[in-house]
Amino acid sequence: MEGRPKIKLDLSSTDIVLELMGWIAVLAIWGLIISSYSHLPDTIPTHFNGSGKADGFGSKANILALPIISTVIFIGLTILNKFPQVFNYPTNITKENANQQYTNATRLVRYLKLAVVVIFGLIVYKTIQSTHGQSDGLGIWFLPFTLGAIFIPLTYFAIKSFKIKK
Repeated sequence: MEGRPKIKLDLSSTDIVLELMGWIAVLAIWGLIISSYSHLPDTIPTHFNGSGKADGFGSKANILALPIISTVIFIGLTILNKFPQVFNYPTNITKENANQQYTNATRLVRYLKLAVVVIFGLIVYKTIQSTHGQSDGLGIWFLPFTLGAIFIPLTYFAIKSFKIKK
C-alpha cells in the first residue's frame, strides 16, 4: 500500500450522477422524516424480522436514528472515496493500472453509498406507512432487494477489477 500511486481521478458523468442521486436521497430521507414526524404515533415499529414483519416497537424518536446513520455512512464513505490508494484490491496496484483500479473501486463505493441510502429510505418510508396502517411491515421483497442491491454491484466490480490488466 505504501508504494501505491496517489492520483487525482476525473469524475465521469456516471460518477457525478451517482453522487447527485446519493445526496438527493439523503435529503429526501430527511424531508420525509421532517414532514412526517409530528404525525407519527408515540410508538412505532423499530425492528423488522426477515420476512419484513414488525417485531420490535419503541418511541417515535427512534426513527431519527435512520437518517442520522445513513447520513453518517454516506458522508464517511464520501470522504473515504477521496483516498482510493488505501482501499483493499484483489490485484497489485501499479502505475499502469492505478487509474483504472481506483476508478472502478470509487465507482463501487458510489453505488454502495446510493444503495445504503435507498435502503434506509425504504425502511423509513415503510415504517411511516406501517404506523398509518398502509403497510404491514417492510414486505417479503425487502430482504432479497437489499441483498441484491449490495451483492450484485460488489460481484460486478470485483470481477471487473480482476479483468483490469496488471
